[in-house]
Amino acid sequence: MTLRILPDTNALADALARQVAQWLRAAVAERGAFHWALAGGRTPATLYRILATKPYADLPWSQVHIWFGDERAVPHHHPDSNFRMVRETLLDFVPIPGQHIHPMPSRMEDLRQGALAYAQALAVSLPRENGLPRLDLALLGMGADGHVASLFPGSAALRETHQAAVANYAPAPAAWRITLTTPTIEQARRIVLLVAGADKASAVARALDPNPRPPPLPVQRLKPVGEVIWYLDAAAASLLPT
Repeated sequence: MTLRILPDTNALADALARQVAQWLRAAVAERGAFHWALAGGRTPATLYRILATKPYADLPWSQVHIWFGDERAVPHHHPDSNFRMVRETLLDFVPIPGQHIHPMPSRMEDLRQGALAYAQALAVSLPRENGLPRLDLALLGMGADGHVASLFPGSAALRETHQAAVANYAPAPAAWRITLTTPTIEQARRIVLLVAGADKASAVARALDPNPRPPPLPVQRLKPVGEVIWYLDAAAASLLPT
């Protein structure tokens, strides 16, 4: 595990943008594609806006595949849609082929079928590791309650051991969502946790405590096979030991 602490959200997003660009180029050179699961939220949006600017225009965007860590059961044009946020901050500005963009189905009436379809799309498109699709990068935020993607404390999706994506009920705000599962996130070559804000400081300190107390937070349930890197701003890291 690697821990990187930057002064503020802009510095955090700028540092991660430079790092993502390096990983993207290396993956395309080595394997011909870069499969990236994106997170929703304000801090990732800042990252996406930076990657959409001119300094990153020469990245091999045509070889990038965009996936999603989770999605709310709302239309893709809805203000709460992660897909809409990513489209407005990144996808409208970079030349990723339309067939390489993989939004999660979000129709409430068949959300479980949508999750199965997404799991199948992952299985068909990605290389496999331990019987599961392997992402090059899983970008995660973390809520003040310790949730990642839409894996909330105590939620049924945390018990999933085989399916790559499932429908899951989120308590705050109360709504159904589709989320990648713990086994899928664990198989990623890299997991990045991008966390900013003083309201996350308690969860960050608990998540990184070398002597964790039960019950484990969702992020503490992960048993990654690849690299894990935490990108924190100073406020989110403020309760960590010096």
